[in-house]
Amino acid sequence: MLLALDVGNTEITVGVFLGDDLEAHWRLTTNPDRTPDEWGSAIGGFLLQAGHSPNEVRAVCMASVAPTVTQSVVEGIALITGRTTLLVDARSPLPVKLDVDEPLTVGADRIVNVLAAVELFKADSIVVDFGTATTFDCVTEDARFLGGAIMPGLRTSADQLTRRAAKLPATELRAPSRVIGRRTEECIQAGVLFGTADAVDGIVRRITAEWPGGKKPRVVATGGLAAIVAPLTTTIELTDPDLTLRGLRIAARHLGLEW
Repeated sequence: MLLALDVGNTEITVGVFLGDDLEAHWRLTTNPDRTPDEWGSAIGGFLLQAGHSPNEVRAVCMASVAPTVTQSVVEGIALITGRTTLLVDARSPLPVKLDVDEPLTVGADRIVNVLAAVELFKADSIVVDFGTATTFDCVTEDARFLGGAIMPGLRTSADQLTRRAAKLPATELRAPSRVIGRRTEECIQAGVLFGTADAVDGIVRRITAEWPGGKKPRVVATGGLAAIVAPLTTTIELTDPDLTLRGLRIAARHLGLEW
């Protein structure tokens, strides 16, 4: 059994693979105050709830962009599974060429996203990952990472809006039925969600116009908020909320892990 973890600034996504099949997955809040014991207890509890013992874990693979919690999570996993976590980063010998000016600064989540896109779709691709930030990762069919774009994430924008404006209430992120809101909550939902969707479409169109060779890349969405935003766009063709976990599974195979 493979334990795969995508450690983000807001959430940690945990997945369990039996062979190449994603058996179960969960999300935890990225809390830098948790101790290794607490991380181990939380992850072990999820495994038991899914009908698995931590002793069944044969390999652990992680991509992290939150260094303040990485070591504690790694130690917590070691406590419950006895396994050493393999950390994926820009130095990992993966079959993706980081064709950018500063390759060592490319986030681990972006690397596994494009690795998954290349191996699963076998086409030029733009991966739009809706997380704390919304990232646009560009990769060619022959696994050349071209770079991309980063904009504030949907929840980040909404939280900043309500935090800075005293009379605007915190609002559930769901698409309203119309753009002209009749209540304050609807106005916020319309502005944040439709604004994000239109921004995504605009950036994708600009990226496509610059694409080498004049090809039209496939556009796939992933991340916890992909299911909310993707239906509001016109450029996203496919949604796979678990693409990053699948990329970690593919990376683990390339890096010699067995489970």
